[in-house]
Amino acid sequence: MAGASARRATPRESSQAWESLFRTQVELLRRFRRDDVWHEVSFEEYDVLYTLASSPQRSARIRDLQERSLLTQPSLSRLVERLEAAGLVRRGPVAGDRRGVSVTLTDEGLRLQRLVGGRHARAIDRVLGEALDADELAALRALLDRLRAGARDVPA
Repeated sequence: MAGASARRATPRESSQAWESLFRTQVELLRRFRRDDVWHEVSFEEYDVLYTLASSPQRSARIRDLQERSLLTQPSLSRLVERLEAAGLVRRGPVAGDRRGVSVTLTDEGLRLQRLVGGRHARAIDRVLGEALDADELAALRALLDRLRAGARDVPA
């Protein structure tokens, strides 16, 4: 939410900011997908491993994984099956919910997430660290966190 004394943006200003944000995200995602860091897992598989590594008890429900990723439910289910077959995650029931399925990161999955994550973090730093200084990165993160939180509060 904008500060009380700040001028509210016009619809055109909001649209221009959205276009810039969206196009930047697309450009960065394309750039990071091309990085030579995805030897053991794909970009999408890494996203699931990272999400689980960042979750309490390294575990999350399938529906929570879906909310935090860009994958559709069927695509996510197939991806989780591949990760489970590779021994990187383990699926199991959710206590008290007969239909719920949880996905837990295995020790091997965590090891691989950290390995690929280190390479990915260095690639991110090469791009963002060259374009923005530390203060600018902190300001960008604060603005994006505020925007994400505000978007959740606006009725659809």
